Amino acid sequence: MSNAIIIGVDIGGSHITAGAIDIENQYLLRHSLKRNFVDANAGVSEIIDVWGSTISAVMQTLGFKTKIGIAMPGPFEYSSGISKMRNQNKFDALYGLNVGNLLADQLKICPSSIQFLNDATCFLRGEHFCGAAVNYQSVVGVTLGTGLGTCYLKEGKVEDANRWCFPFYDSIAEEYLSTRWFMKRHEELSGLQLNDVQDLANLHTPEALKVFTEFGQNLGVFLAQFSQAHEAELIVLGGNIAKAEKLFLPDTIKVLSDCYKAVPVINSYLGEEASLIGAASCWQAQLALAINDTN
Repeated sequence: MSNAIIIGVDIGGSHITAGAIDIENQYLLRHSLKRNFVDANAGVSEIIDVWGSTISAVMQTLGFKTKIGIAMPGPFEYSSGISKMRNQNKFDALYGLNVGNLLADQLKICPSSIQFLNDATCFLRGEHFCGAAVNYQSVVGVTLGTGLGTCYLKEGKVEDANRWCFPFYDSIAEEYLSTRWFMKRHEELSGLQLNDVQDLANLHTPEALKVFTEFGQNLGVFLAQFSQAHEAELIVLGGNIAKAEKLFLPDTIKVLSDCYKAVPVINSYLGEEASLIGAASCWQAQLALAINDTN
């Protein structure tokens, strides 16, 4: 039935991915999947237009409008839909604006049809339901990309850990565990400017390999602190940087073991689908009530 289909949306610093999710059976309708590039430094109208047109394209594949769950990076007021991102090289133009209302106007739907969740928690919610964390009770999740997302699972509930801004070395964690750190550090070592981590992963130069080694060690220190704080029995990684795991994960695991203990570290099973399923699941309770009312 149509009210069991929810649009899940994953918004990152450089992209938006959206697709229709069968919320009862928790799977993605693959024919509906849409993905577009987003200029995180663009103005309000351009950002909202890309986001809105991507979601609208999913609705067109369905043939009807439906509710929307959005995985959004922080800082963000998720209950009100107001962006608090500023000075993070992403979406500064939206600071203080009600993104839910802007998108609702673009899509010509009621603002109450849109819900926002933290992007990292959506990732782990999806993995806990049908991915890497299915059989675990205490898990920490980390998404590595334009920014640093952190969350944890305890007693069946996923919470935002909000550790991106925790003190780390001479700054905060995100300054050492994000795309911009890779670009900055590689330029320091080689004098060469690159666009993203994938470009760096393809180089295989001594400088590039050194950057990945340092990143792996930094991540190991961070994960030791994070997993110890939540007594984690599993660590799940996601995000675009995690796709280069072979270049940094061995160093991460060694440092983690040396600093804390040998907690298993695995990459996401579901990839981008985890965040889409997790985002759409915010409507699960309301759907269950609607089904009960019809019985």
